[in-house]
Amino acid sequence: MAKLPPEKNMSTSNEDMDASVPPHIFRQVVEQAALAISITDEQSNILYANPAFLRTTGYSRPEILGQNQSLLSYRVTPKLVYETMWAQIKRQRPWNGLLVNKRQDGSRYLADLTISPVVNEDGNTTHYLGMHRDVTEVHRLERQVQNQKSLIESVVDAAQVAIVLLDENERVLLDNQEYKKLIGDLGKEPAIKLLGSIRAQMGNAFVLAQSRHHNIAAREVFVEFPNRAARWFSCAVSWFEEQDVGADAFYEPQQRHYLLLTIADISELKRQQEALRINSLRALLSEQERIQSLRETLAGAVYQLEGPLNTLSAVSLMLERRLSTTPSSPQMSMNAWGDISATALEDAMQKSREALETLRACIPNQTTESSKSVNLNEILSDVLKLSTASLLGANIVVEWQPDVNSGTAFGQPVQLSNLFKQLIANAVEAFNEQRSSHRELRIKCATRPDCMEVFIEDSGPGIADGLRFKVFQPFFTTKGAEQQHLGLGLAMAQDVVTRHGGTIDIDPDYRSGCRVRVQLPRVAGDDHVC
Repeated sequence: MAKLPPEKNMSTSNEDMDASVPPHIFRQVVEQAALAISITDEQSNILYANPAFLRTTGYSRPEILGQNQSLLSYRVTPKLVYETMWAQIKRQRPWNGLLVNKRQDGSRYLADLTISPVVNEDGNTTHYLGMHRDVTEVHRLERQVQNQKSLIESVVDAAQVAIVLLDENERVLLDNQEYKKLIGDLGKEPAIKLLGSIRAQMGNAFVLAQSRHHNIAAREVFVEFPNRAARWFSCAVSWFEEQDVGADAFYEPQQRHYLLLTIADISELKRQQEALRINSLRALLSEQERIQSLRETLAGAVYQLEGPLNTLSAVSLMLERRLSTTPSSPQMSMNAWGDISATALEDAMQKSREALETLRACIPNQTTESSKSVNLNEILSDVLKLSTASLLGANIVVEWQPDVNSGTAFGQPVQLSNLFKQLIANAVEAFNEQRSSHRELRIKCATRPDCMEVFIEDSGPGIADGLRFKVFQPFFTTKGAEQQHLGLGLAMAQDVVTRHGGTIDIDPDYRSGCRVRVQLPRVAGDDHVC
């Protein structure tokens, strides 16, 4: 055997490799292969089948040899598949595809089949090599995953809440129809906006929950719009991990992190809750106002009756002194008559005092309410909501300037609500007294160094200088007796302010209507009185 040239010693030809493997090794390899292998002639008659082929199809070697490969075919495989297969192998090209085959016992399986033409030295096809494997279970698992995926997508799309999936860089990967609606309402990627609001609410707690993958329960997020109603959303955040399916992660698992955000629109629920809260507050204030009005009425009546009774007491005392200093005389009958008059007067006074005490006993006790830090911005906002109907009915334009700071005072929330409700009601009544079409009500809350200050200004008829202090007296009214007005509104307002350690006055220099100023202490136990 001639030596190979030096440059060819580095490699071995295919013929040398074939010669180095004995022919029986090739047969053993095919016999022991886990892949079902068959060899057919040009007409697809089976000439050879390895043990894996027999195990897969259920046939024995005598049963299968000499049979046409079509013995395994099952009718559900489309005719077009076979036509494509034959067209491919007739051109001496390998073909690969999926066929539904039938086993010897009649059961079906899905075969992943590859057919390669065997070509001789003359370029003619003499045989076909078939290799296939049962992929029924793989197909079942794939379809199961697809079905579950389709089911999940259908459920997610049909959900009444917005659902969005984001990756580690907060890029949206998956969303549903409700989320797409939110995009139309809130603009591009509302998930980013809502997550920003949740971060602002929670601060470091959000970062901690994210690092530990602790789910965040429903958080309420408020979104304001320039020219339309605000919206409320309940948002829940969940984190989860996914194993990387890349080949390089097979032995070195890698994880991907995702964020699932669910968004429920609770705007209508919040509006209902707010309406219920306002109605409850309205009922509470009405009851408080009724009790306070009754207190003021009875106290005023007692005060009015005490005046004549004190006069009678003075007259009785004068009469008693005169009788005691009058000397004895023939006019004893006159003295006796005086004694009788004094006795009758004393008896009347005693019964009057008893009646006054009974009247005092009928005065309801002052409602007990604990003092605490209250936000005047919120109280004034609630009072404006309560007064909306009367303000609209009187065609009054309201300008509301909340405090830019915390707007926090120290006091009793219900009593303070009643205070400002009385002042606004008083302004509405003043507007109803005039025919002017210019009706403006301005309410301003501001923080001062030692107190909170609230101004309520109206463009009504105003109050004369001589009445600035009288209007705070019980039963004093500028409305006239024919209107059956008790004149207790400002008296009740002053009583509330006084009990809070504050002041209330009417600005004498304000000439465009009436300006009422209320000053309240900011903190409990404040030594400063506004």
